[in-house]
Amino acid sequence: MTRKVSQEKSPLLRKRARELRRNPTDAERLLWRHLRDRRLEGFKFRRQVVIGRYIADFVCLEAKLIVEADGGQHQAQSQADARRTAELESQGFRVLRFWNHQILQETEAVLEVIRLALVAPSPRPSPPEGERG
Repeated sequence: MTRKVSQEKSPLLRKRARELRRNPTDAERLLWRHLRDRRLEGFKFRRQVVIGRYIADFVCLEAKLIVEADGGQHQAQSQADARRTAELESQGFRVLRFWNHQILQETEAVLEVIRLALVAPSPRPSPPEGERG
């Protein structure tokens, strides 16, 4: 039986997030080296953060940006990842996904995509007809 985790931070999710922080993949370790301590455009990132019923690999709350490092297991769960992304986007986050091999082999290109997402304004819906100036 599947049980839905409430919006409160589940003790199980918090424990799992701690485990993930203690045992990062090589790609996560490399990316964290570039994101930590406000090293990318001065934005603060946190890693393995519980957001709703998910754990985001890296999140910048100020920019509402989530960065996911996906390993091979994600090829088999693309529908689940799409649902997860849609749910996080419905909460106002932008989600960037990179394959681990991209992070390891094309680090500078990955960092540039993240940098551009940080400095680009978030897309906003058009104002209602009566509010346009």
